[in-house]
Amino acid sequence: MELAISVITGFMIIGALYAIHAKDILSAVIACGIVGYSLVICFLLLKAPDLAIVQIVVETITLIIMVAVVLDSSREEAFVKSDGRGYVTAITTVLIALVLFYFFKMAIGSLDSFGISTLRMAGPYIEGATEKTGSANLVTGVVFDFRGYDTLGEATVLVTAVLGVLTILRIKGKK
Repeated sequence: MELAISVITGFMIIGALYAIHAKDILSAVIACGIVGYSLVICFLLLKAPDLAIVQIVVETITLIIMVAVVLDSSREEAFVKSDGRGYVTAITTVLIALVLFYFFKMAIGSLDSFGISTLRMAGPYIEGATEKTGSANLVTGVVFDFRGYDTLGEATVLVTAVLGVLTILRIKGKK
């Protein structure tokens, strides 16, 4: 499983680099979509279906809107001669990516091995959850009490995506 996640992460990096350097804007948008859908696969492999669902919804909406905007506008970027700032940006990007990979490897080391399940939170969720949350429904109690910040974060992602869509449509409608 670690190999699969490593391969998908490498695929995401290649897609992101292609999106940055693509001359055709539609190709760049599609490459960004591939990166987002690869992240969905990573979330599923890491057994985080709630994050995968949020990511796939936001990615699909964003991809549809971006493709529509690109098809409505010019598809080819004008050629710009590279200058020194482009090289500095590329070097900075590589250095940031290396730092992120270093911290990623450190974080992976503290996780349990794949296939070994640790039920650290299942016990407190099940034992006495109705008394602690005051909810007759255990799932509702867990989602809105124990996992309240997680639920709030997912709702924030969805609201932000909707606001972005409305902003783009409003700008397009004003022209």
